[in-house]
Order: sequence, then C-alpha cells, then structure tokens
Amino acid sequence: MIQIVPQLRIWLAYGAVDFRKGIDALVALCRQQLASSPDDGALYVFRNRRGSALRVLCYDGHGYWLCTRRFSRGTLRWWPKPQQQNTPLHALEAQQLSVLLYNGLPDQASFVSAWRSVSPPQTARLSSLSADSSPR
Repeated sequence: MIQIVPQLRIWLAYGAVDFRKGIDALVALCRQQLASSPDDGALYVFRNRRGSALRVLCYDGHGYWLCTRRFSRGTLRWWPKPQQQNTPLHALEAQQLSVLLYNGLPDQASFVSAWRSVSPPQTARLSSLSADSSPR
C-alpha cells in the first residue's frame, strides 16, 4: 500500500508519456530523461498524451509500484506548464496529488500548512497541571 503523507516527495513529469511503457521503461525514463533516481522513495506522476489517465511510479524498498488512474469521463483539467526550458519535473505536495487524482484543480485549492505544531499552547498545559495538583 502506498501512503501519501505530507513528508513524501512527489515529482510530476511535465511531458506526456506513452502508457504502453511498463515499470522498467518508466524507471529508465526517470534515470535518463528526468535525471532522477526512482529508487529514492519519491513518487513520480506521469500523464498520457490525451490527458485521460495518470500513472504513479514509486519504489518502497522491496519493489516498484505502478498505479494507473484512468478517468471515465473527459481529460485532466489541470497540468502545469514548465517554468523553465530545461526542468522536466514539477514538485507537488501530498494534498495537491490527492486533488489531482480526482481531476481537481490543485493550483486553486487551499490547504493548511503541512507542518504545524501538535503540542498544546503553554497556558493550557499549565492550567491542566494546576488542576491535577489540587487536593480532592
């Protein structure tokens, strides 16, 4: 099972890919054309030429996963354009990938920060400590 967590590195390949390619061909594409190593634990997202399907490639330490998402109606509503001529990859956040997998618009969605403190504020801790130390 692939877990999509905020700490996961996700790379989206700008160019369309021939979906007749399997795992080995996509791994070779990552290494040669994208100058990246798919063995690093990151997720790589590809689209087909028509924009009607996505493929996600990742390595979990034991083997490769290749997942395909084909849309039953229409084509992708969002796909980024390269900002610079020689950049073949676009970084995505976990929340953006979730929106993209359901054919949403990740650039228009708003999310809370992926990193936020989970400890309670100092005043709340002090008041709970003083309540616990009171005689019963």
